[in-house]
Amino acid sequence: MPNRQLSSSQRKTDFISLPDSFFTQAMPKIQDLAELKIVLYVAYLILRKQERPYFVTYKELLSHELMATMGEETLRQDLDLAVEHGTLLHSTLNINGVLEDVYSLTAESRQPPAVNIFALYEQNIGIITPMIAEELKEAEKIYPPQWIEEAFKAAVTLNKRNWGYIARILERWASEGKDSGEHRRNIKKIDPDKYIKGQYGHMVRR
Repeated sequence: MPNRQLSSSQRKTDFISLPDSFFTQAMPKIQDLAELKIVLYVAYLILRKQERPYFVTYKELLSHELMATMGEETLRQDLDLAVEHGTLLHSTLNINGVLEDVYSLTAESRQPPAVNIFALYEQNIGIITPMIAEELKEAEKIYPPQWIEEAFKAAVTLNKRNWGYIARILERWASEGKDSGEHRRNIKKIDPDKYIKGQYGHMVRR
């Protein structure tokens, strides 16, 4: 049968979903059309991801045609405005040895996580200090709930019950990639000193 080009109405269409709170809480904070375009496009890029960190880097944004047409100076200004108005979150992460500006959605712009990072910490490590609480909030904004839960499980399995160790696992997965299925199959076979002796050993507290 000869191949036929599909019409626009026949092509598969992918959808992303935004929670009601985006329209009732996040949108009222948006000041102009440029900021709305930035927030929606960041949401589009992030919500299409499934098993990856829930953020986009500035380089990713700049590489997309729609954002590139704005010009780098305008893009930076509008991103800064969105962060200032609380419609986007900004962080700096070490990715492959390079500090990268990354942007993520506020709680109002995404579905609530299935995993409570604070409960995981209290159940597996102990009392949450104010400083740790801030780090947990930041991690919850950036990493998928499944990653957070699996990182805690890995740390508990290896009897490395401290947040520094768990944070390094999450950073490594964000930097190098992660196969969730493979991780689950091999979790009991992990060398207890793998991260201590390896590339991230100097960053992990025993």
